[in-house]
Amino acid sequence: MICPACRKDMIVVEYNKIELDYCLNCRGVWFDSDELELLLKSVNLDTPNLLLANILSSSEAGTVEKKKKCPICRRKMEKITIGERPAILVDVCLRKDGLWFDGGEMAQLLKQLAKKRPAGKGPEHQIISFLGEVFKARD
Repeated sequence: MICPACRKDMIVVEYNKIELDYCLNCRGVWFDSDELELLLKSVNLDTPNLLLANILSSSEAGTVEKKKKCPICRRKMEKITIGERPAILVDVCLRKDGLWFDGGEMAQLLKQLAKKRPAGKGPEHQIISFLGEVFKARD
């Protein structure tokens, strides 16, 4: 798959039988339609407001950031904000092909979700920390 942000080849990262497309160049990550939900469920962070259907029902964010094309259907995606303060601007395919997180955005979301759980409790906290490191932005 070609990265919608920098147009470089992406690699496939598998975690708990969930295959994510990850760009080594810009560190963005593509989630096919239900993969975000599966990933969050796998670390006990099931949250209804992050289901693709709920994200798609959100209104488009007002931003000057250029729209990216979906790596599946090649149509322009909408910019939607998810998460809490600070809100995270993600790219969403209107044909429900998936979601794009720019480098660091997935780590930001995981940190927000981890704050809702008691620190250091259970193996899911270690997994959240691991995924946050994998999807962090370059320093």
